[in-house]
Amino acid sequence: MKAVIGIITIECIVGDITAQADIDAVVNAANAKLLPGGGVAGAIHAAAGPGLAEECRPLAPIRPGDAVITSGQRLPNAHIVHCLGPVYGRDEPTEALLADCYRNALRLAEQHRLGSIAFPAISTGAFGYPLATAAEVALRTLSGEAQHMRHVRLIRLVLANEGAYRAHAEALARFASSA
Repeated sequence: MKAVIGIITIECIVGDITAQADIDAVVNAANAKLLPGGGVAGAIHAAAGPGLAEECRPLAPIRPGDAVITSGQRLPNAHIVHCLGPVYGRDEPTEALLADCYRNALRLAEQHRLGSIAFPAISTGAFGYPLATAAEVALRTLSGEAQHMRHVRLIRLVLANEGAYRAHAEALARFASSA
């Protein structure tokens, strides 16, 4: 699924966030200490190599909604943007904090004059955010921010499975038609 909002292309694919060689920055669904862990953070740290944990150390801790940027280390991307999503039902206001993750990641991409960025479905794994609700927040935020981008031209949502893809593609279709 792909849609153009203003001059920005937003697309949803099923894939591996660590294998997006045509993207300037990938987003890590990080933990507060920016350490290797499970899920997306574990996969990104494993693919990027041990230098990533070293580079992250002085940037931690971060709070829900925050985003920081590092080099891509051994990934095929120039940068990694690390976002701490909210734990559903614990970190409040949950929706605003999730939106902040997407917004702050895009702002870092803009500041670094990046042309493309790829996101996973932040907070939908171990942090328990309901998939359809998280997709709605993500696409509403990305669609709204697309109007203000000067450098970013491609936003890709890299989803782990067909269910996540469907939720995000449906949300993208709704927001693209209203843009």
